[in-house]
Amino acid sequence: MSTPLHSSGSIPGRGASVNPPNRFEPLILEPDPDCPPDERPHPRTQFFFDASESLLTTNDSPDIPFTVGLNPYRGCEHGCAYCFARPYHEYLGWSSGLDFETKILVKLRAPALLRAELSSPRWQPQSISMSGITDCYQPCERQFRVTRGCLEVCAELRQPISIITKNALVTRDLDVLTELARYQATAVYVSVTTLDTDLAGQLEPRASRPAARLRAIRELSAAGIPVGVMVAPVIPGLTDHELPAILEAAAAAGAKRAGYIVMRLPYAVKEIFLQWLDDHVPTKKARVVDRVQEIRGGKLNVSEWGTRLKGEGIFAEQLRDLFQVTARRAGLNQERLPLSTTHFRRPGGEQLSLF
Repeated sequence: MSTPLHSSGSIPGRGASVNPPNRFEPLILEPDPDCPPDERPHPRTQFFFDASESLLTTNDSPDIPFTVGLNPYRGCEHGCAYCFARPYHEYLGWSSGLDFETKILVKLRAPALLRAELSSPRWQPQSISMSGITDCYQPCERQFRVTRGCLEVCAELRQPISIITKNALVTRDLDVLTELARYQATAVYVSVTTLDTDLAGQLEPRASRPAARLRAIRELSAAGIPVGVMVAPVIPGLTDHELPAILEAAAAAGAKRAGYIVMRLPYAVKEIFLQWLDDHVPTKKARVVDRVQEIRGGKLNVSEWGTRLKGEGIFAEQLRDLFQVTARRAGLNQERLPLSTTHFRRPGGEQLSLF
């Protein structure tokens, strides 16, 4: 059951201030209308054991640069108001709103499942990407260490794996990442949405602040680990003007590659983000909505492959040109960060047979 959308003001430490109804659930839990918002209990984070029997997922989207994905968690403590992955929580019977960032499923068996899947004769060695619909270095990783366990399996088997995260906690695992880098088996992409510390604190409340993310890029690069930056998402009318500064700062810190994604607002994410605008930047709401609709054909979300990540129209073309010019000027994307399966080995240290 989920609570319907209602205006209650922002909640400290949370990106969402509401729990929109789950589109798959017939029951709706309505809060007491007589209870003042400031007297409602503060939502606490809860952790649940994920009993999944498999770990690796595949996709065939031409928009996504990887085929095999790995997600150690479901839900994300970072609480980013714009997160496109929020609707996945509805498949669990929860809401895309506060539930997504307060009800976290932990795949404690992930390292063992990964070892089993990589050991199977059916596994055709190829790169894995971590994560796609959650952040593998969200705060609870400090406690559960599931991501590190998966990386240790990859290092043992020399399985190539790329990482995207917006948490500086990734530098905790420099030892394992350095070992993977010896075999051209890892690359890390740090996501940076804004350089404005205050805005980041409101938009991505439990993610590392921008300065910490740039510091993580610097430390990864200094350790010899291939590192890039993702300006994701670019929020039209709010953060789009920061695109050049983010690319230049990341390049100065040691990033070699860069990419960007324009914000999209599928399903209940629309209501959550619009409420966030009302709570934090109400004077900019009309401009943001107009810009998003301009690149989404008059809508707030377009799901068609080929346009959903970058948008279309004049404004989308301007963003693309700005990105390309700035990246070239900053020396980004001059070299690739390819991962290799050459050194992959089955458990026990045997080299992969070619016959």
